[in-house]
Amino acid sequence: MKGYIEERAVEIANYIIEENATVRQTAKKFGISKSTVHKDVTERLIQINPGLAREARKVLDVNKSERHIRGGLATREKYQHQHI
Repeated sequence: MKGYIEERAVEIANYIIEENATVRQTAKKFGISKSTVHKDVTERLIQINPGLAREARKVLDVNKSERHIRGGLATREKYQHQHI
């Protein structure tokens, strides 16, 4: 694996953990796709730093379990600002 990819995977994991960031937020911050974020954290990082990979995975799992709530809140917010 190329060095810059390993560095990016570690940077991504640290960002996710420190900012409690979602995959979408992380992808936007680093200018990469959501699938690349997933691949970096779930596949590449396991080989580089398994402990860091587990920590990042915990944050992503929590975010995934809460995403339906955030989506509902966003929809509610959207319709509260519309005037009929």
